[in-house]
Amino acid sequence: MNPGKPVPVTPVLTIGTRGSPLALAQAQETRQRLLLAHPALREAEIVVRVIKTTGDRIQDRSLADSGGKGLFTKEIEDALLDGSIDLAVHSMKDMPTKLPEGLTIAAYLPREDVRDVLLALKPTTLAGLPQGATVGTASLRRKAFLLARRPDLSVVTFRGNVQTRLRKLEDGNVAATFLALAGLHRLKIAPPGMQVLSPEEMLPAVAQGAIGIECREDDARVRDFLAPLDDAPTRLRAEAERALLAALDGSCRTPIAALAEIDNGHMRLRAAIARPDGTELMETERDGAAGEGIALGADAGAELRRRIGPDFFTP
Repeated sequence: MNPGKPVPVTPVLTIGTRGSPLALAQAQETRQRLLLAHPALREAEIVVRVIKTTGDRIQDRSLADSGGKGLFTKEIEDALLDGSIDLAVHSMKDMPTKLPEGLTIAAYLPREDVRDVLLALKPTTLAGLPQGATVGTASLRRKAFLLARRPDLSVVTFRGNVQTRLRKLEDGNVAATFLALAGLHRLKIAPPGMQVLSPEEMLPAVAQGAIGIECREDDARVRDFLAPLDDAPTRLRAEAERALLAALDGSCRTPIAALAEIDNGHMRLRAAIARPDGTELMETERDGAAGEGIALGADAGAELRRRIGPDFFTP
């Protein structure tokens, strides 16, 4: 053996992720947390593999028109199921509520700030946007909740990663757009003039700001590696919000928002649902023990489902 030649290292863990800067930042955060939790692991033993998803390829239309949230997960989950990767890192707001058989969310990383951010060519508030201004967003939730408050605005589809949308805004394609504050924090970006919106102004997407790590359900080795990374409060909050979404059979085709918060073992769950054109908005709230989050979410979702008619999501 040549003593000057590095010895190849066999990966102990292969992380699958999308290739956007934000997805890579989330994968690297997961990698660093694994190294901290397991000091015996060497950096070279945890590798990140980029997997291009259908959602990444479609940039000319909204997710609602393209097939929904599964567009960002199918190819990655296929790689998990065939053993090409050991774990997958996801933004949980992009995850369908029903996972493929044999897969599970083994860990949630500590949740980032859940709030949305308004970015405008001339810094302003929601109320201060000019009459009839054009706002770009790919989120049906943001569109519906914005139109509920400002029906005079024009909303157009605005796809792309964070950097792409910021560039489109700078180019003057729209007067304003929205981003998740969690993504900006993880990318260490602070655009000038950004306005952070309170949950009262714009209730966030289900599980916004939460990173989930998915693996094979029967893979005890990988689950043992991930166990120290699981943040219990984030799991309780995300599972409550996702239970609401499941009860509503929600997807990217439905404008649904929810936020579960925990204080001293008590959970407050706020939820809202709107018509796609913003002409009607329904809200509800639940309070209970933090450990009852799934039941609270399911109950709130069932209530909203009873209140809406069969044509509620038809513009």
